[in-house]
Amino acid sequence: MFARLAILLYAIVSYAIFTVSFLYALGFVGNYVVPKSIDVGPASNLVEAIAVNLLLMSLFAVQHTVMARPAFKRWLGEFIPAACQRSTYVLLSSLILLLLFWQWRPIPAPVWQASGIAAWVLTSVHWLGWLIAFASTHMIDHFDLFGLRQAVLAWRGAEMTDQSFRTPLLYKIVRHPIMLGFLLAFWATPAMTEGHLLFALANTAYILVALQFEERDLIAVFGATYQEYRRRVPMLVPGLLARRRNEDRRPVGAPR
Repeated sequence: MFARLAILLYAIVSYAIFTVSFLYALGFVGNYVVPKSIDVGPASNLVEAIAVNLLLMSLFAVQHTVMARPAFKRWLGEFIPAACQRSTYVLLSSLILLLLFWQWRPIPAPVWQASGIAAWVLTSVHWLGWLIAFASTHMIDHFDLFGLRQAVLAWRGAEMTDQSFRTPLLYKIVRHPIMLGFLLAFWATPAMTEGHLLFALANTAYILVALQFEERDLIAVFGATYQEYRRRVPMLVPGLLARRRNEDRRPVGAPR
């Protein structure tokens, strides 16, 4: 009972730290409220700023990618209970994010500055991106994604069952709506600086690479079901291009 309670408390603490990091991210990327943000902080020379910022983002990318791989999960399972693995992943990701926010070096030189209706549209898309990212976690299983479901099952002494393959709501439009939301939030800003641009470019590159690994893992787990899903639904960009591509694959004379 003590071990199960410890697992539950560990998951709650990990989730609380994630919540703090997520809320701070809103202010960090958008330059709202928080004392230090993507464009607000102590000045440093350009070379130092680029080097430190890239190192911080690389640290997050490596941790986030390596710990998500099945081989690493099997190795980690030799040291900690399965019910703790997702919480550990969430905890380390959140701590690295907080380190990034703390040590980030702003590069405030402007790239573009929108005003009027353009600024309003970009700000709206920015907040829409955050909403899409957060809402998409609830469309699948928010509490499983962040380790709480596993801890509650362990506390109850219940068997941990694998999640079934589902494509609710936005997952019928794009395969990775969470990542789409992040991209919108990172790029849609009325005041783009060189530091913000570096952040957006590096994270876009990371997302595009990381999704290749994730798709490979999903195919390994769900097989032909996920292959068919890939054929029907675009990865990140919804719209006519994906529909036209599917139509082009139909045999000549096939009903539309």
